[in-house]
Amino acid sequence: MKTVLLVDDEKRMLDLLELNMVPTGFKCIKKQAGKDAISFLETEHADLVILDIMMPDMDGWQTCKNIREFSDVPIIMLTARDDKEDIVKGLRLGADDYITKPFNEEELVARITAVMRRAKNDKEEVRRFKGLVLDRTAFECTFKTQRISLTPKEFSLLELLISHPNKVFTRDHLLSTIWNFKSDVEDRTIDSHIRNVRDKLRQVGFPVDEYLKTVWGVGYKWSSDSEK
Repeated sequence: MKTVLLVDDEKRMLDLLELNMVPTGFKCIKKQAGKDAISFLETEHADLVILDIMMPDMDGWQTCKNIREFSDVPIIMLTARDDKEDIVKGLRLGADDYITKPFNEEELVARITAVMRRAKNDKEEVRRFKGLVLDRTAFECTFKTQRISLTPKEFSLLELLISHPNKVFTRDHLLSTIWNFKSDVEDRTIDSHIRNVRDKLRQVGFPVDEYLKTVWGVGYKWSSDSEK
């Protein structure tokens, strides 16, 4: 089930969106302020955001801009005005599409499906985990816009672990997969790279020790949930 984050200061609109989306198989999370939506996305996962433009305190444009500083989650802007300037401004700030109020239920679902389809096509090149983003096309790793300088082996090691949450990898498996060889005397190579990855993620504030776990006597795993 796909999770959609709905952001609108009007509870009536949130309830209407949810009413139209739940029957088509979506799970809806509702927030009435931009800052609450941002706080949610910093720690939780959403497959798509539907974001109203006209909100007090922090409008949809600023919220979209702030989200784009740490997340590539697809965003559909919700506007009461069919104004090209509003639409262009949202797209320039990183929105993927827009819906004009009042909306048609079929159009709403069609636009959501189209945006998610595009996101799925791009997903293979990008790995995301709680603000941590690994882009294979650029070979870059970032956390909340902070670039993390990883060596090619460190990047491959982190990507492999994140791509297989809760799977325990033996040192031999990691050596054969990433280094393309197997040797007992090189176990320390893995340990050294794991230590470097942990240090670099700690430096940017990512709680790596909650997720990158040592399985004593076996190897390592990436836990999908925080184990405090």
